[in-house]
Order: sequence, then C-alpha cells, then structure tokens
Amino acid sequence: MKLGIVGLPNVGKSTLFNAITKAGAEAANYPFATIEPNIGAVPIPDERLNELAKISKSEKILPTSIEFYDIAGLVKGASQGEGLGNQFLSHIREVEAIVHVVRCFEDENIIHVDGSIDPIRDIETINLELIFSDLEQLEKRKDKVEKQAKADKAMRPELEAINKIITSLEQGQPARSASLTEEEKKLMNHFQLLTNKPVIYVANVSEDDAGKDPSSIPAVKKVLDYAMEHGDQMVMISAQIESEIAVLDPDEKVLFLEELGLPDSGLDRLVKAGYQLLGLISFLTTGPMESRAWTVKEGTKAPQAAGKIHSDIERGFIKADVISYDDLIEAGTMAHARELGLIRSEGKDYVMKDGDVVLFKFNV
Repeated sequence: MKLGIVGLPNVGKSTLFNAITKAGAEAANYPFATIEPNIGAVPIPDERLNELAKISKSEKILPTSIEFYDIAGLVKGASQGEGLGNQFLSHIREVEAIVHVVRCFEDENIIHVDGSIDPIRDIETINLELIFSDLEQLEKRKDKVEKQAKADKAMRPELEAINKIITSLEQGQPARSASLTEEEKKLMNHFQLLTNKPVIYVANVSEDDAGKDPSSIPAVKKVLDYAMEHGDQMVMISAQIESEIAVLDPDEKVLFLEELGLPDSGLDRLVKAGYQLLGLISFLTTGPMESRAWTVKEGTKAPQAAGKIHSDIERGFIKADVISYDDLIEAGTMAHARELGLIRSEGKDYVMKDGDVVLFKFNV
C-alpha cells in the first residue's frame, strides 16, 4: 500500500511523516521545507503475528508495510507556479490513496500561510490544485487524441472518457465523480489522476485535543462532515503526540497512550482507514522460519493470493490449507487444530478472508 501525503505548508505533514516513518525528514516552521519527496516504508502493526510466532516458534516476524510519500506543501495558485508550483505532484501519481493533512490546532508560534485556521478553506485550496493538475494533464492528452480519433475510431472511447472527466474537473469536481463505464475507467487508469484516488483526511490536532471525541472539536467536526459527504475517510491525529510516541519502546508507548485516553496510535488508525478505504485484507503464513502478513484486495482468490508470495506458487497452485486465526489460537497448535478438523482444504475458487492462516500446496 502506497499513500501520498499532501497539504498546505506548516500543517504538520512532515512532522507526521517523521513520526510514523522515523525517517528524519526536515520539519521546519516555514513553507516549502520539503523540497525533494520524502519516502518511508512503515511496518504495519499486527499483534496476530506475535501470537503465530509463539505457536510456530518462528525465527522472524515479517509484517506487511505501507510506503508513505511526503511532498512539498501546496499553496493557492500552485498550478500557476505559486510557491514551488505543483511540480512535486508527479511524485504521488503512483500512490493508491491520498493522505490529506489538515491543520485543526491553534499555535501562534507556527505560522499559517493563509493567516488563520479554517479547515474547509484549506481542504478546498488543496483539492482545487489537484483538480488543476489533472486538468492540465488531460487537456494535453485530449489535443493528441482528438487528432487520432478523426482517423481511428478505436480512439473515440478514450476521447469520450477524457471529455467526461474534463467536464467534472471544470465544474470543480474530482475525476472520480465522473460517470464512466467500466471500459472507460480502464482506459483512464494509466493516467493515475490525483482526483481519482480515494482520500483519508488527517485532522491534525493539539495534544490537549487528542483524546477528545472528534465531534466535540468544531474544526475536526467540519473535516469529518466533509469527508463523509464525499465518501472519504477521516482520522484525528496529533502529529506532536506521534512524534513523542516514535521514540518510546512498545511498553512505554502503551502506557503513554493509556494516560492520554487513546486506545491506539495515529498510525494504527491511519492503517485501518487505509485498509477500509482501499478494500484490503491481510492473510497470514507461519512456520519455523517466519510468521508473515500479506496484503491483498478483498475478493482475491487463493491462487492470486499465493502469487503475492511467489509467481511459481500461483502458477503451480494445487490447493490451500486454511484456518482462521481465531480458530488456530483457540486450538493452540497446528497439530491440535488438524485433529479438531479446523483446517480446511480450499481450491482455486476460494475467496481469501482477513486473518486466514494459509499453507499453499503447489507443483511446478
């Protein structure tokens, strides 16, 4: 899973990026501190792996991971070259979802590029710049396709799709709001349009607000309502608290979060939102060498899941021995689970479920 972090300057993007990736990117109290994109891979916390490792006496635990891309803050007029322009948006065209950090805290020591805290204004500023970036890309392509479509009828479906999306963008709506057929959606996939990607809004709050109900904080409530209205996700995070958590060992981290009244870290909440938004699940493998998590789309069948591990396993797929994580924990060992008849043999049409513990059988 790849997530691209966007937002205005000084909203806490790089602070959050540093906290969750421990990558040491510059986070400064002035605009455009981030010039080159910062990229960090983060292991996804999964307590199930620890329990599987105990059962299998695994030498290693290998969680699945997320890649975060942090780019320079955008400002109003970036598409016309304001600030650093939108030159860095190309760095996040390949991500699967956008993490849009919105400032929801007051701090006179940290300047706001527009002089005041107004989350909806800030959201719409960024969204408009993403729209302009997509519009520029599609208009360039349209000129070329129009000429080709006059001589080649096969190009007309692409032109039709481009025109539909351009109409939406010109009305200030994201590309994903355009009514496209399934064929048109496939034709548009290679453009990797920014406004076609789902969004997780991160309401960045002060330490004092971190443990509160999001609906009780006016600025956060506005972000939550906006996200729900547009079919997106929102998580409330204090980037400052995440910075403090980042340097703690696991036990200290749990105690610190309990003191603040937080059930989990901002990273945990961001991961859950990302999985839900993108329709992802994790299946698990375990043995003496390693216990490991693998990420696939909901609806993935067993052979394609096996292909995540190695293409040879998908190619030579015979069957999958499957047990749910909860059943395995209750049984205590694989041997006991087998005695109880809890391990099932599934074929090529089996649809993977979150928490499946799997052993693939294959022959190449």
